Amino acid sequence: MTATSRDVVERVLRAGRDLDVESFVGLMAPDAYIEWPYRPPGVPARVRGRAEIRRHLTATAEGFIRITDHRNVVVHETVDPETIIVEYEAHGTVVATGAAFEQMVIAVFRVRGGQILSYRDYINPLPLLDALAGTDGQVARRPG
Repeated sequence: MTATSRDVVERVLRAGRDLDVESFVGLMAPDAYIEWPYRPPGVPARVRGRAEIRRHLTATAEGFIRITDHRNVVVHETVDPETIIVEYEAHGTVVATGAAFEQMVIAVFRVRGGQILSYRDYINPLPLLDALAGTDGQVARRPG
């Protein structure tokens, strides 16, 4: 029995939180992509294909922010069985300072045949900018 789109999304979120790069990449289609429409400086707009996704995840694993928990996870199944929308709070720490980190996330996934075709991660970049400012002082959050 093929896993449902919801099952696949729940697995990839768990693999991401657990820094299980191989499980994460194994759930992606060969030409899948991850995209960050709203991101702080230095974060790519998109990574495509398993090799590039693996490289990106390996390079960033435990590097800046360590997510330890997803809270208040709400999974929205849509009329299109390939499209899943997930809302959640990401909780963790800033690796360099040990400061607490919290961020709201909305992610839109397209899943077909048990593999993720696309993963659009609509993160709120402001907590990342605040965390970055706390580690090296180079980026400051704009007022307002």
